[in-house]
Amino acid sequence: MMNVCTITCLKEVIQLVLLENTSLNFHSLFEKHGQLLKFDKGFQIFQEGDSAGNIYLVKQGKIQISKETESGKELTFRICGKGSILGETTLFNKEIVHTTSANTLFPSEVYLLDKSSLELLLTEQPALLIEYLKWLQNENIKNQSLIRDLVMNGKKGALYSTLIRLSNTYGESISDNVVYINFNLTNTDIANLCSTSREMINRMLGDLRKQKIISMEKGYITIHDLQYLKDEICCENCPLSICRID
Repeated sequence: MMNVCTITCLKEVIQLVLLENTSLNFHSLFEKHGQLLKFDKGFQIFQEGDSAGNIYLVKQGKIQISKETESGKELTFRICGKGSILGETTLFNKEIVHTTSANTLFPSEVYLLDKSSLELLLTEQPALLIEYLKWLQNENIKNQSLIRDLVMNGKKGALYSTLIRLSNTYGESISDNVVYINFNLTNTDIANLCSTSREMINRMLGDLRKQKIISMEKGYITIHDLQYLKDEICCENCPLSICRID
C-alpha cells in the first residue's frame, strides 16, 4: 500500500507530465497550422505601428523586440530564442497594431499563424487556452520584474539585473558562481537593454572589469562573481522562468 508521501509525489509527477504535454500541444498549433518562414540576419519581421494580424513562434534564431522613443532612443525589451512567441499581446484583443518592433539578430526561422485562426483554435480547446493564459501570466510577471529593475535600482542596478537575466537565459556554468554568457553583445546592445547611454555602460562595465567581477572578449561576457551582482541589487532569487531576457 502506498503511503501519503508516495501518493503526493505521484500526483506531482502526473501533473508535471500533463503540463509538459499541454505545453507541447500549444506550441504544436503553430507547427500544424502555421506557415514556416525563414529570415536573414537584420530582417524586420514587424515594425511598431504595423497591422498586427499574425502571431509568431520562434523555431530557431534570435529576434530582438524593441521600441523607439520620439527622441530616437531605442529600448530593447527581449532577445527571443527558440520557443518564444511574438505578437502575443494582440491575441483576444481589439488592438490591431504592434506596439513594438521585431528584428532578427541572426538568421532565423519562425512559424506564422493568423491571429483569428489561433484564437479559434484556442477557444475550441479549453485546456490549451488555460495553458496559454498561464504562459501569458508568466510573461506579465516577467515584464513587471523587468520594469521594476530598470526603474527602482538605478542605472547600475539595471545593468546588474540585465547581466543576471542574460546569464539565466544564455549562460553556461563554468564553475560555482562563474558563468559564460554565450551571446555576442556590443556595449550599445547592453545599453539598449538597460535603457541608458552607451557611455554610461562603458564606464560601469569598465568598473566591473577592474574589480574582476566580469571579463569581456570579442563581445562575450564572463561573469566571475555572479553572487556579487545579486547582492548589490538585493536579488530576490526569482524563478528562472521570470528572471530572463527572452
